[in-house]
Amino acid sequence: MESEQDFGGFPRECVEFFEGLAKNNDKVWFEKHRADFVDYVMEPARAFVVAMGERLREIAPDVVADPRTDKSIFRIHRDVRFSRDKTPYKTHLALWFWEGDGPRVDNSGFYFHMEPPSLFLGVGIYIFPKHLLEEYRKSVVHPVHGPALVKAVKKVSGKGYKIGEKRYKRIPKGYEPGHENAELLLHGGLDASVETPVPDEFYKPDIVDYCFERFKDMLPLHRWLLEMTARAK
Repeated sequence: MESEQDFGGFPRECVEFFEGLAKNNDKVWFEKHRADFVDYVMEPARAFVVAMGERLREIAPDVVADPRTDKSIFRIHRDVRFSRDKTPYKTHLALWFWEGDGPRVDNSGFYFHMEPPSLFLGVGIYIFPKHLLEEYRKSVVHPVHGPALVKAVKKVSGKGYKIGEKRYKRIPKGYEPGHENAELLLHGGLDASVETPVPDEFYKPDIVDYCFERFKDMLPLHRWLLEMTARAK
């Protein structure tokens, strides 16, 4: 298995592959460039997952960093069964490192998304499954967990990270609209993120440190969500 020393950065051909795919999103073009996908996207992505996992365990000891497709590496094929958009491929590289049991996206974790010309990094749970949504709402108005959440959100947003958008227009039934944390009840998931142009570090081993520092900044939100998830069991 690859080690952190084996990861030398993503090649520029990785970005070029997705730029080309965005312009030619069809099977013919993809098959013609399949070797590029394997060599310039998948191979460095696998090495990065291993290296990033090693670093993340410094702050998230139980993080799962599994360099397989449908584990830490999202598959490139789109699910077009219920979509009007029938283009077959995703035009980005998406990686996920999570902590917790159960389905991977039901847990809080660290997200890496490169889609030219941008790199997007995020932490949290994008959409709560039903059992976590109720636990989240109870936690928001709890006399201890609620203030802890407010503190975590302020700490992360205060460093310039964006807190995910609200999904509901009305306070859910059974909750007091006048509660001091009522605005947080409008969220259907909770995450923080930052989006920048693809940095020079992307092409070097330094991208591991680059991501780690930003994931570390967003860690208070992740840790609050881990505790909330544990209470929902």
